[in-house]
Amino acid sequence: MMWGAWSPLEWLALLEHELLLFAGIFFLIGAADEFAMDLAWAWLRLTGRARTRPIGAAAYEGEPLLGRAAVLIPAWREERVIATTIAHALAVWPHSELRIYAGHYRNDSATAAAIVRGAGGDPRVCLVVHDQDGPTTKADCLNCLYAEMEADERRSGAPFRMVVLHDAEDMVDPAALGLLDAALAQADFVQLPVLPEPQRASRWIGSHYCEEFAEAHGKAMVVRSEVGASLPAAGVGCAFDRRLLGTIAREMRGTGPFSVDSLTEDYELGMKIKAAGGRSLFLRARRPDGRLVATRACFPPTWREAVIQKSRWIHGIALQGWDRLGWSGGWAEHWMRLRDRRGPLSALVLFAAYMLLLVVGILWLAGHFGFARPWQPGKLLTIVLWIDLASFGWRAAVRFAFTAREYGALEGLRALLRLPHANIVAIMAARRALFDYVATLCGAKLRWDKTHHEAHPATLRPMRRAG
Repeated sequence: MMWGAWSPLEWLALLEHELLLFAGIFFLIGAADEFAMDLAWAWLRLTGRARTRPIGAAAYEGEPLLGRAAVLIPAWREERVIATTIAHALAVWPHSELRIYAGHYRNDSATAAAIVRGAGGDPRVCLVVHDQDGPTTKADCLNCLYAEMEADERRSGAPFRMVVLHDAEDMVDPAALGLLDAALAQADFVQLPVLPEPQRASRWIGSHYCEEFAEAHGKAMVVRSEVGASLPAAGVGCAFDRRLLGTIAREMRGTGPFSVDSLTEDYELGMKIKAAGGRSLFLRARRPDGRLVATRACFPPTWREAVIQKSRWIHGIALQGWDRLGWSGGWAEHWMRLRDRRGPLSALVLFAAYMLLLVVGILWLAGHFGFARPWQPGKLLTIVLWIDLASFGWRAAVRFAFTAREYGALEGLRALLRLPHANIVAIMAARRALFDYVATLCGAKLRWDKTHHEAHPATLRPMRRAG
């Protein structure tokens, strides 16, 4: 039959075949990658290298630090949450060695007022004013804070021992500062887990970050740390050795240690630690009640804000990361960087899968009116589809297990129901990231296209770990 003589339904059947082949093969590749990660984590768990360390009820809380600690908090239009963040941090971290550098832009007086309100007159808080109109980039704001920290060191003659990064919406853990301080005796960069807070007002968008971080920071980051690959910084709950950070800053020719032409300067800084010969550590610890020592935050609750945030991650990590960091290291490093940069391809495969569902639905309906498909899946394709189906069941079980471990079985079940929402956000974010990346290649200026936060974990009812 000549192509020109094909009916629309026959063309649709051809599209069904091609989509099935494309999605089926790439789902299989992705399933193999994830299963390898599962096996690596299981082996580390069985050998005792991936166990979460227990700590005492009051361990590291209020104990004197081994040296001075600087906490950098960049902000742009965060007047709704930053006062709570600073007040909470000062309350649970009473250490005299602590100094918080909270930054705002000269055209953001509301955030400045909120910082002053949160500080409550505590001399450990330093309000830093950026001398440009905002927003520039987060890295630029961080470099401004870093410069002020350096100026304080010169004035006082007392250098800091560690530099900690946090965002304006974070709720810090009382034990975190002491844990980070102690861990820097054996590493140059330490990352604590991040735990998004479930949001009753946004069960399907804002809460879908829960399962993603529970699995990423319960499994993938653990494996990454143990196999010796570079460890990406999350930008919150992470501490850096002051001397190594200074070395990186000098290599940046005086602009500061944070790359102003990167949208994910925290991720890139983690890569630079490894390149500079530094040691990285991902640290998991639990209290006697089972609560994980982690940074908690409320993530974007709307479709638009979630897409903006994830598009920035994809743009900075997957697209800029390929350009700026390239490929280096051994097999473990290549594997992890490949995982970091798979976001655009994963979104394309997901889009193909949803298109396939639509086409299958149309052809199924046409079948009731006598249309028969002109093709049938071969034996090899049938095997691929069965493996894909089995791997989807396995992935769902793994996601449930890691989510339930931190949030309880009910949230674990919700995580499975949120899979379509998470997939749609990923598809929309990848599309936006690609267009933004092409725009920068054509000369568009990078800017801090950040999400704004309404809720703070400290104002929500505490989530207790169940199961």
